[in-house]
Amino acid sequence: MGTVRSQDGTMIAFDEYGPADAPAIVHVYGATAHRAVQPSPAAIADVAGGDLRVIVFDRRGRGESGDTEPYAVQREIEDIAALIAHAGGRATLLGESSGAVLALEAARAGLPVDGVVMFEPPFVVDDQRPPVPADYLPRLDALIAEGRQEEALKLFTVEAVGIPEEWLGGMTAMPTWEPAIQVAPTLRYDGRIMEGLMAGDPAALQRYADVTTPVLVLVGEQTFPSLPPAAAAIADVLPKGELRQVPTADHTLTADAVVPVLREFVAGR
Repeated sequence: MGTVRSQDGTMIAFDEYGPADAPAIVHVYGATAHRAVQPSPAAIADVAGGDLRVIVFDRRGRGESGDTEPYAVQREIEDIAALIAHAGGRATLLGESSGAVLALEAARAGLPVDGVVMFEPPFVVDDQRPPVPADYLPRLDALIAEGRQEEALKLFTVEAVGIPEEWLGGMTAMPTWEPAIQVAPTLRYDGRIMEGLMAGDPAALQRYADVTTPVLVLVGEQTFPSLPPAAAAIADVLPKGELRQVPTADHTLTADAVVPVLREFVAGR
């Protein structure tokens, strides 16, 4: 475990696995996830068998990382830049869900990235699911400002993730629910990363048309119906985008599913 200091002074905590001379992978979590509740990057390093150096960090406001107001997506890009500097100056980014979009934003900002692997970016590009309402972010901000963190998490789950409201009862009983409540204020951050990209309009993805970094877009064979069209749409927009389906996978990133394609992608860089 270690820490790096981001440009605004925020301390970002990370774990590092694998040999120091192996190609560096910086893993970028999606909404609510952090090292204490989602240990998949450690498994990725284990399955990679020493071929990869995996750096996994708590995004600001979560786990053991600090936070500094006011928030901006640029601050999280600077966090990733600090981790890439720690890795020796270059890295491949592996992002999952909204973290995949943050990883793409980092490449778009010109960070020294050899490639980006996007696992199931949650764009909404058609009518497979309802779009995120235009007033989602203001309502989310208001709930968080009032200290109603569980209500904010429920709003995110129904309107951003697209889970039917009648499923909430079962979800609140799951052991992952309470840890997610604790980091619910950071849902504002993922909301801003995804702002304008979940409205059902594929034209919104044209903002990435000038990203020339090689990008591998992965989508699970058994995932939510809205995600395969999203993956195909972003792969089509990116000049060096490639789309690949992961057999048997759903929206959960697993080491056995991702390591073979990750190893191949990194070797090709």
